[in-house]
Amino acid sequence: MVTQFEAISRRTVAEGVREALLDKIRTGALPPGSQLPSERVLCEQFVVARTSVREAIQGLASLGLVERRGNRLYVAEHLPGVTLADDRKRSVAHVFEVRRLVEVPMAELTARRASAAAREWIGELGATFVPGMPLEEFRRRDREFHAAIAAGCGNPALAELHAKVLESLFKSTDFDSLLTDRRNATTVRRIIREAADAHRLIGDAIRKGSPAQVRRASEGHLDQVEELMLAQMR
Repeated sequence: MVTQFEAISRRTVAEGVREALLDKIRTGALPPGSQLPSERVLCEQFVVARTSVREAIQGLASLGLVERRGNRLYVAEHLPGVTLADDRKRSVAHVFEVRRLVEVPMAELTARRASAAAREWIGELGATFVPGMPLEEFRRRDREFHAAIAAGCGNPALAELHAKVLESLFKSTDFDSLLTDRRNATTVRRIIREAADAHRLIGDAIRKGSPAQVRRASEGHLDQVEELMLAQMR
């Protein structure tokens, strides 16, 4: 079904266009992931100039409601943020369950499909992890490392899904407070130390192009971190 819009008669034309588009997004007429009509089509339907359409779209983009993929505009898709409920252990277990389902097979694909140059780069990134690195540096490098693995998997849809999963985790204030709580400082240092070793193993396995080694290293890493968080974090 083609989404139709009414002509704009409001005093502020761009604002009227933006509100009309926003209404379609809120009501589900333009669901997450759907492609917006072209600027030309929007101009025709709203009976407005292209500058007004562009200003309206820019406003929606600044709110994170639409995003550009190549030359096309889409309604942004957002996974729900990670919230640690009263039963924190159960919430943490759910996070790691999702990561196992997405990250492990994706890393295996990267070991099989990535170019030699990409696998070499991932191996080099893995080697940059050191046991005593500060938490913020570790988190920054962790994102870079996983992004490189995702880029090499050969499946853009899977890479995008993984990025959204990590974004919902890294932007979670609940999860962040868990890592920065002073009471958890000793556990966090141990997590960094053991995760640094695991990242080097994962990077080396991908460099070698060994899916079996990647699976063992990735699963072992996630098991180890989850166990520490469940057993010792407050």
